[in-house]
Amino acid sequence: MRAVRRRQHDDEEESAFVSMTDMTVSFLFIVMILLAFFASQLKPDSVSRKDYDRVVNERDALRDEVKSLKEQVEKLKNNPIETYLGAVAAERRRILQDLQSKLRTDFPDLQVVISEEMDALRFKGDGLFPTGSSELRPDKRRIVETIAARLGEVLPCYTLGRLSSWRNGCNAAGAAIEAVQIEGHTDSDGQDNNNLTLSTSRANETFFAMLKREPTLVEHRNNRQQPVLSVAGYGKMRPVADNRTTEGKAMNRRIDLRIIMYSPRSIDEIRKVQDDLRKGVAAGGAR
Repeated sequence: MRAVRRRQHDDEEESAFVSMTDMTVSFLFIVMILLAFFASQLKPDSVSRKDYDRVVNERDALRDEVKSLKEQVEKLKNNPIETYLGAVAAERRRILQDLQSKLRTDFPDLQVVISEEMDALRFKGDGLFPTGSSELRPDKRRIVETIAARLGEVLPCYTLGRLSSWRNGCNAAGAAIEAVQIEGHTDSDGQDNNNLTLSTSRANETFFAMLKREPTLVEHRNNRQQPVLSVAGYGKMRPVADNRTTEGKAMNRRIDLRIIMYSPRSIDEIRKVQDDLRKGVAAGGAR
């Protein structure tokens, strides 16, 4: 699972690289024009030879760098795998934003944010569980049940199996979900073993509450015929804020609903997963 997430992170960094490179090329091109202008205005007999040569050399170096960056940008833009992965990242962002919007409509006071990496919804743990407990607050159970219902509406368009229901209108990119991971996290207070146990228990509690509301969630499969819904507990190991402050600890006590997308490495793999989505079948299985 860590390998899948690391690979997805690398792919999204590559997408970001294309955009940043475009901006860098534009900036360097402007600088190169300015240097060329200044170089044209300078005469060897009006400035020191050293300054004149320095400006000319800087201009030539920038010209070479712009040329190299343009070649890299064109190479990436013409890469269908990069294009697909960019569309997949955008599709996941849309899923998360849609889920967040609907949950905020259902529960206006709910503290739910999208992670900075745009790969997870974050729910404040203290809002769902009493301090030190893995038992959902009775008045918060409906939130978890609603999350399950909302997921049940989304997953058919991005997963395989008998409940698969792919169509261009909901998933034009042909993106596939690898996993939806329910993650428990704690702050740094207390013993590490206790925190790890507590975070795992809270994730399990959330998982079973969701299944009680939507038992079919475990029937949604990835392209390896595995249920996409999974559970993990990390204790204090993955903080998102400073544990030295009260506010930071409150942010770290949380439940994350992380969406991990399938990241193909070849055009054939892209075609295969898109074809499977159209047929609604998992690898080696029938609908």
